[in-house]
Amino acid sequence: MHARRLLIGAVPLVLVATACGGEDASTTTSDSGKKLDRVTLTLNWYPYGEHAPFYYGKQQKIFEKHGIDLEVRAGQGSQKTVQATAAGQTDFGWADTPALLSGVDQGVKVKSLGVFLQTTPASVQSFDAEGITAPADLKGRTIAGTAGDALSKTFPIFLKKNGIGESDVKVQNTDPAGKIAAVISGKTDGLLGYASDQGPTMQDKAKKPVAYLRFSEHGLNFYSNGLLAGQKLLATKPELARRMVQAVSEAWTAAAKAPGPAVAAMQGASEQLPPEGVLSEQFATTLTLLHTEATEGQAPGVNTEADWQQTIDVFAEAGMVASPKAVTEYWDTKTALKG
Repeated sequence: MHARRLLIGAVPLVLVATACGGEDASTTTSDSGKKLDRVTLTLNWYPYGEHAPFYYGKQQKIFEKHGIDLEVRAGQGSQKTVQATAAGQTDFGWADTPALLSGVDQGVKVKSLGVFLQTTPASVQSFDAEGITAPADLKGRTIAGTAGDALSKTFPIFLKKNGIGESDVKVQNTDPAGKIAAVISGKTDGLLGYASDQGPTMQDKAKKPVAYLRFSEHGLNFYSNGLLAGQKLLATKPELARRMVQAVSEAWTAAAKAPGPAVAAMQGASEQLPPEGVLSEQFATTLTLLHTEATEGQAPGVNTEADWQQTIDVFAEAGMVASPKAVTEYWDTKTALKG
């Protein structure tokens, strides 16, 4: 689940298609006369830098090219997005893989169409002055975390892999929205967060440089955010799902080549939108997360079964997946991009 508190109301239901002449509520027509499928995508949270490709893809008519009239909606956290996608309240979702795994484990009818953030942004974030540059520097420190979330569940695994006992580090249970304030005020030495999210915001607020101790650079990697769809949509509209995967991958490819314009395309996306400098840094960090060694050089969103299995194993060890299933129970290989 995304690390922040859920603040907004229920995700609105998707319009039900009803016949109306040659065009129904589920379709629209482009300026050039092309028939497009109206498609909703619910994010993991309010828009922030990571989401730039969706807005850039809309602006550059990449989705239109694939026959899609895309509406991007703010989310309420990955867990809510997973549930809303399975229920058909949104056509597609953008959510953290741990929330997807946990949902499927509990019988939620949803599948991944491909993970795009394949290197986890999970990290310990602190101000440079704290001198936390290696796992050993965490001994005796107090770190803000949120009980039960993916970061706090995997942190003990990170410590174990680096020869540090859980008792060597105090994790102070903190409301997600209060973690940055805890570090700025000096109540904690750092926080558990995503390098592509909280860090740039904390740096902007405090006007002090932030250091990142990334899990992925110290022996622990797992899948993060990706595209998902409910099993009902996959059964009834597999061709739409394939077009959506292709459009999203193309949008990410285009945005990676033009990060400045991609971030600029987010203007007006939300009243809660971070400052442009923060957005730019968030997106720059996000672009470092798109691949593992197995997918380097491939299009964004191309996954491997081995990387999926590694992620499942990590969250089984973390206790977030009680009954691990085959990779294909979580990842829809029929619509997936091929490497």
